Amino acid sequence: MDTHECAVLKLFAVGILVNVWMTRGLSAADGLSTEPTPPRPREACNESRLQWDVEVCGEDFKRDMAHIDPQYWCNLTHFISEYHHFTLCTETKSHDVHCYWPNPLVESYIIHIHKHFFTNCTMERVVWVDPPEDTLTILILVPVFLTMAMIALVVWCSKRSDNMA
Repeated sequence: MDTHECAVLKLFAVGILVNVWMTRGLSAADGLSTEPTPPRPREACNESRLQWDVEVCGEDFKRDMAHIDPQYWCNLTHFISEYHHFTLCTETKSHDVHCYWPNPLVESYIIHIHKHFFTNCTMERVVWVDPPEDTLTILILVPVFLTMAMIALVVWCSKRSDNMA
């Protein structure tokens, strides 16, 4: 057997062994029982308490926003910390009363807060305009001339190779 063939055969054997070793280590069935685990009893979501707690979070946020000049309400850098505390509060309160977050109740309250503080923060629409005619002409002609030059180069090279053969 040639030395190259022997090296390829050894490499193939090592690859198979490594593959078997890796899949055995990653197998989920090793060492685990096949008995189904009973579901953990979960308490029901207390939506009435969640409504109260979320409103408390909202009142804290409103109090914090009162310290910020309303002209800065549309600039996130001025109230990012207060908003973070508000969302963290709603998330914590949701988990405390065994509700998932965000849920429709919390989302509707967050929308209420947004309508109260951020309704005037719409961005102006960008109006697209055509470039000047000189720029447009250049943008159209450059690819056309490049295409023609590439076609001429291919034709010239193919004729040249015919002459050399």
